[in-house]
Amino acid sequence: MNSLISKITTSVMIIKPALTTLFVGITLGVWAQAPMVKTAYTLDDIIQLAKDQSPDAFRAKHTFRASYWEYRTYKADLLPSLSLDATIPEFNRSLKKYQLSDGTYSYIEENSSSASANLSMKQNIGLTGGNLFVTSEMMRTDQLGSNKSTTFFASPFVIGFSQPINGYNSFRWKKKIQPLKYEEARRRYLQDMENVSMKAANLFFSLLISQQQLEVAQINSANSDTLYKISRGRYNIGTIAENELLQMELSNLNAGKALNEARIQLEVEKFRIRSFLGFNDKVDIELSIPGAPPSGELAYEDVMSKVGTNNPDLLSYDRELLESQERVALARSQRGFQANLYARYGVTQQAAILRDAYKDPQEQQRVSLGIQIPILDWGLGRGKVQMAKSNLELARIRVQQARVDFNQQLFLQVMQFNMEDDQLYIATKADTIAQKRYEVTKQRFLIGKITVLDLNIAQNERDAAKISYLNALSTYWGSYFNLQSIALFDFARNKELETDFETLVK
Repeated sequence: MNSLISKITTSVMIIKPALTTLFVGITLGVWAQAPMVKTAYTLDDIIQLAKDQSPDAFRAKHTFRASYWEYRTYKADLLPSLSLDATIPEFNRSLKKYQLSDGTYSYIEENSSSASANLSMKQNIGLTGGNLFVTSEMMRTDQLGSNKSTTFFASPFVIGFSQPINGYNSFRWKKKIQPLKYEEARRRYLQDMENVSMKAANLFFSLLISQQQLEVAQINSANSDTLYKISRGRYNIGTIAENELLQMELSNLNAGKALNEARIQLEVEKFRIRSFLGFNDKVDIELSIPGAPPSGELAYEDVMSKVGTNNPDLLSYDRELLESQERVALARSQRGFQANLYARYGVTQQAAILRDAYKDPQEQQRVSLGIQIPILDWGLGRGKVQMAKSNLELARIRVQQARVDFNQQLFLQVMQFNMEDDQLYIATKADTIAQKRYEVTKQRFLIGKITVLDLNIAQNERDAAKISYLNALSTYWGSYFNLQSIALFDFARNKELETDFETLVK
């Protein structure tokens, strides 16, 4: 039996250094090309880096910019617009068909060039949904060939008005919806940045737990190696049984395996957080354990008040109902009688000389009223109206249910956050007790008062308590950022979240 143990021990002593050397070669081979820069980061550092340079933060920024320019386009559409249309020049050479007095047709060559310019100003009228316009136009036409001539045509000013008469005013609906969409976009950006903070915190704690697991694995490996050597000496003098020695040897092997796995997992977590922050592989990140979030117990009514004022989802519910109502109004306007009123008044003149085209201009007027009355559409218009109404009712039911679910979910999240404080206290206390118990058990094992199984149990409980503490801390911070994201309120500083939106769009 002693011979068997000796062989096992010799094999382990040979294999273990080889495995360690192989792992180190694989792990460090990637770093051999250039030295890595190790930097220590706190949780606040990681969150700020994520907000400054992570792809998620850039995505949130450009999503807001798109919404900002959509709102600016709506505002610009309500202001006067000035435009210049010009054709310089247009050349035309073709055969023109005309009828003779005897009923036959003949062709004459048309050879001309022309140039024109039209300066126009338009103003949309939000109150009625129509638009008012003023134009000034000038055109020059040159007949080429044998009958050369030049004609100038001028309209110094023309004022006109166009108005749809169908009960649907797109500008009135935009006035209701577009400011709501822009305010929703502002709040959504703040929420997206809080979600970036939450994701950064999750990656932070994932790396921190891996970092702590590696430290624990290194301590356990060193302790297991020492205890195995002590146990082998005790076995040689006959104070412990063979099964206890084999158990300690197995524990030593498992500790080495756990150490290698912890090293690999640490590199995986470092890669994930480097990728999220936009770092290259030359940056080695080391983290420090943070404290608890700077906030006490929260009252549901207070949180709900902040949510009702700031949350973008609640605005989206209102916007969804308005858009459904708009679609009903549009379907109704397209169903029955439709009319468009068009009127214009101006002066015009033509002459062979440019300055004469602006002398004694003649009046010109034009008024038209176009109507469209569907006579037979096989229920198409009525069907569109009914579909829009059904969609509106569905939207109302969906929004009503979403509000109920939102309030219930918020209540549970507030309750969970208030419980996390107690959970963290329990985990902290358990970590301290488990550490102390392991030290006592280890000393008792060294003097031969307990078996290796008792020592292994104490070690496993110590390791589990340490990781449980970090998980409780991670959950606490996650709940804190989650509530801050929903309410858009900094509970630690007791103020609403804000940012400089003007700088953001530059």
